[in-house]
Amino acid sequence: MEHPFAPGPRNAITDVAGLSVGQARDETLKSGVSVVLGDAPMVAGVHVMGGAPGTRDCDLLAPENTVQAVDALVLSGGSAFGLSAADGVMAALRERGRGFAVGDVRVPIVPAAILFDLAAGGDHGWTESPYPELGRRAVESAGPDMELGSVGAGTGALAGKIKGGIGSASAVLPDGSTVGALVAANPVGSVVHPDTGQFWAAGFEQEDEFGARGLTPAAGEMDLPSLVKGANTTIAVVATDARLDKAQATRLAMVAHDGMARAILPSHTPFDGDLVFAAATGLCDVPDAAGLLTLGHAAALCLSRAIARAVYQARSAPGDTVPAWSDRYG
Repeated sequence: MEHPFAPGPRNAITDVAGLSVGQARDETLKSGVSVVLGDAPMVAGVHVMGGAPGTRDCDLLAPENTVQAVDALVLSGGSAFGLSAADGVMAALRERGRGFAVGDVRVPIVPAAILFDLAAGGDHGWTESPYPELGRRAVESAGPDMELGSVGAGTGALAGKIKGGIGSASAVLPDGSTVGALVAANPVGSVVHPDTGQFWAAGFEQEDEFGARGLTPAAGEMDLPSLVKGANTTIAVVATDARLDKAQATRLAMVAHDGMARAILPSHTPFDGDLVFAAATGLCDVPDAAGLLTLGHAAALCLSRAIARAVYQARSAPGDTVPAWSDRYG
């Protein structure tokens, strides 16, 4: 199938000019943190469609609210404990002089979202939260290159009955701008056909990026009663180098959820906290109406591809409670 948007050179969200990604994981904990950093403050928006979200500082992203840009966006494992990862990110950024000026104090603006990975088989017997340190380590590791699969916020992710993980994808648009997606795929629903391992997102694949598994057969009956309730969430960042305002970024986050629905069956359940952040670095021109439509469509496609790549790249580790895709279908 011919696709209208070619991937960028890394096929990752870091193809968007002005962005870097940092990740940290704890193998014993089976959890971790992924951070999207802007070289400069980024315009951002957010949209939640799952019934069980966990967030921090997301209200400030509403278009009518005062703060106009963020320094970083955090995706973390750990359920509600993982929200403290933003503390470590803020501390690291404050040391760099980043943040919103309040008098002579700089306050880094760091919205965060978490997923539930406490059922992934890790050791949670800690007395002091490990997540601030994981957040700091993620910032310190940030750069243009990034690992996919069982890393960062995807370390302990599950996707239905197989492992989830971190995925990313990008697309270069006709106007020269770039859009990319970063996702921690941890859904209640399935990313693949349960019998064949073919990805629901297979029709959007570019250059065999998740195994050239072909188009998907009919779904048939999903084994919904066996899915783990209250134990999941897919959280993502879509980003572009186009110049957007907060309302346009919010709309981009909303439209990008289409990509989740195309890649996860079912998605946006009462037991998922499905959330998409959108960020714009503003290094390219403001898109016109047709450009905004194209941007939203491409962001959704990137998110579908990123979800499939997350599961495809996941790898088994000691103590796992479910197999990786490669072990079951590869």
